[in-house]
Amino acid sequence: MAGADWIKTEVENLVPHATVEVSDLHGTGDHFHVRVISDSFEGMLPLERQRPILDFFTPHIKSGTVHALDLKCMTTSQAEAAGETVFDPHGEGEKQFLGIHIRRPKE
Repeated sequence: MAGADWIKTEVENLVPHATVEVSDLHGTGDHFHVRVISDSFEGMLPLERQRPILDFFTPHIKSGTVHALDLKCMTTSQAEAAGETVFDPHGEGEKQFLGIHIRRPKE
């Protein structure tokens, strides 16, 4: 299992001075919601913000260590306006928000 603490540490290494919030969505250590808040994202497109994090975690996703990574990268003002951002593609009820869930291709 990857673990929320490991995810948080790695993202903090990739985006220094960011506020990083990690939720283990199922308590299984492989489905995570990661919210990264940094004013260094100002003026960047969403994919530009996510790319370094996705590049780091791609091998862990391919190996199955991490099954789902819901990644939200935003500035402080965007985070304040957004409020709750947790998305669980397998969840039900109030905790299921609209979002995108990308599955690993079957090999």
